[in-house]
Amino acid sequence: MKIEAVDFFYLSMPTVLDVGDGSQDALLVRVRSGELTGWGECEAAPLVSIASWICPMSHSACKPVGASVLGQRLDGVEDIRRINALVRESSMDLLQADHTLSGIDIALWDLLGKRLGEPVYRLLGYERTYPKRAYASQLFGDDPQATFRKAQGVRSEGYVAAKFGWGPYGRGSVQEDAEQVRAAREGLGEEGILLVDAGTVWGDDIEKARPRLEALLACRALWLEEPFVSGALEAYRALAEAAGEVRMAGGEGCHNMHQAVNMIDYASLGFVQIDAGRIGGITPAKQVADYATARGVTYVNHTFTTHLALSASLQPYAGIEEDDLCEYPVEPSSLGSELTRTRLMPDDTGVVRLPEGPGLGIEPDPRILRKYLVAAEIRVGSQVLYRTPDI
Repeated sequence: MKIEAVDFFYLSMPTVLDVGDGSQDALLVRVRSGELTGWGECEAAPLVSIASWICPMSHSACKPVGASVLGQRLDGVEDIRRINALVRESSMDLLQADHTLSGIDIALWDLLGKRLGEPVYRLLGYERTYPKRAYASQLFGDDPQATFRKAQGVRSEGYVAAKFGWGPYGRGSVQEDAEQVRAAREGLGEEGILLVDAGTVWGDDIEKARPRLEALLACRALWLEEPFVSGALEAYRALAEAAGEVRMAGGEGCHNMHQAVNMIDYASLGFVQIDAGRIGGITPAKQVADYATARGVTYVNHTFTTHLALSASLQPYAGIEEDDLCEYPVEPSSLGSELTRTRLMPDDTGVVRLPEGPGLGIEPDPRILRKYLVAAEIRVGSQVLYRTPDI
């Protein structure tokens, strides 16, 4: 089959707040071939990503992403890998290309799975999937009391693991951060799995991060996520050496396989967290999962948006039994929670299982698409390069 059309849909909440919640807007990708449709999602600023699809060519290594996708053959998994590589080669100097490619790549896997009548995980080479323990992913409260209530809430809902991140953590005093971590531990209880996400707040400053380790160790946090920006390899490694039982987690900011490999090899990560909506799609995410397994590093999905993105993020490690943690957003916006017709809900034991339907097994709800759709147009001179497509 041939890729006949690729459409982008910019969705947004009526008001986008200045908080670390990536579910407030979304960029969905629809790929069509004949009667078949595949869906994907980009984790990036929607308008910038749309622009990288249709922008005029700047030079031979800075072509619009669309030039490498439209009209391409799609008959098997090797075609997806070929298209992925072609986009990276032809749009090498177009820095938004990796984000735009991510949603396209996801949609191509969904489309191919539907054509072949197979779930994506089987196309990736897995014979079966293993359930993943959902950890409740949420922001720190504005104060320790709010964090305590949040922790109690998810524990009462059956989650055995929870992550708290961003918010005030790392922006105040060491004592204030310690109080936040202690509140999270108290609310979860002694047996709960506690995860902490610093949201790159310390840049690459080891001395700002190091004093926070005492509270993390005392409260038995399993990991400290993104204390530094992706690529701050020496800072990660130095903090890992001082952190004892608290492991370093990172990698969600990686935009390609090579960045993730460097994080695995040189940052002393215990957990590598990959967002299929950022790294270039399911194709490179699966490569990272394989590489991490060979290096003894645990792969964990990263996602904080919709259940379409959640399904995509789980596919690359669906068949790896040992890597059993799953990021599960519990505070999404109404856009994030309403978008799909079906949802991947944790069962009574707190685990998430992938659907067995063809492709991703998740479909957007057209009614919800219309509800949050933002009309947009990109014009160069008198030529309209993009206009919001029909649903």
